[in-house]
Amino acid sequence: MAGPQGTTVSAASAGAPPARVGRWLAIALAIIVLDQLTKVYFNTSYQYGERLNLLPFFDFTLLYNRGAAFSFLASEEGWQRWLFTGLGIVAAVVITVILRRTRGQPRFCLALTLILGGAIGNVIDRVVYGHVVDFLLFYWRDWYFPAFNLADVGISCGAVLLVLDELLRARKPRA
Repeated sequence: MAGPQGTTVSAASAGAPPARVGRWLAIALAIIVLDQLTKVYFNTSYQYGERLNLLPFFDFTLLYNRGAAFSFLASEEGWQRWLFTGLGIVAAVVITVILRRTRGQPRFCLALTLILGGAIGNVIDRVVYGHVVDFLLFYWRDWYFPAFNLADVGISCGAVLLVLDELLRARKPRA
């Protein structure tokens, strides 16, 4: 079938989703389930602020974040809950559409999948609890990195992988 500017578009890519999009969505679902299971565990097993020291620089803890990354806007009066919920939902829809349209770029798709799973995991928290549940705390002496969760790990790893993918594609010679 002829596409724009004389390019060839297969019937599969002309509107039907790629056969492998299910694989990416399954990975995102696994991230969401693992994220939510760990949050349920910490919510039911720890008191707010309780810490379990595991290493000289790492604790399990139970903290809540009403803001975004690094507690951005956490001290506001509650409107940010719905802003970040809406942004997370929009991001999930956009990422899903991109995954459906992308073929032959597994690193790019994996990056988006990690971000998708993390975004949905944190959206669930905002809807169910009104805040994001965090439980991983790294520190060194008096310096503390903001507490985070597995959804945040997925989002961060996905973002790093997106940058890596772009750098590797930019270095690849064009045909």
